[in-house]
Amino acid sequence: MAEYRTHMKIISDILATTRDDLQDEDGATVTYLIRKANISHSRISRILKTLVSQGLLEKTDNQGSNKYKISQPGREFLHTYQIHQNLYIHNLKE
Repeated sequence: MAEYRTHMKIISDILATTRDDLQDEDGATVTYLIRKANISHSRISRILKTLVSQGLLEKTDNQGSNKYKISQPGREFLHTYQIHQNLYIHNLKE
């Protein structure tokens, strides 16, 4: 059975991909993020627009192709989210 992912989990997957799993130093394309995050184009487009407007991702236009990289605030957000997730999971096990 497929596991349901929350909106926050999807955001963390996108941020983690743009931090750890870049295609090249310029960033990740939308197509690459769609594959890695397993999400539709229309949904990821909305999420990416929000993440860029919030300063969590940086968007660059590289030869007519938009690429995305995590920003420093995005790294801090992801780190904090992962700490809270680990605490939550740890508390569930007790």
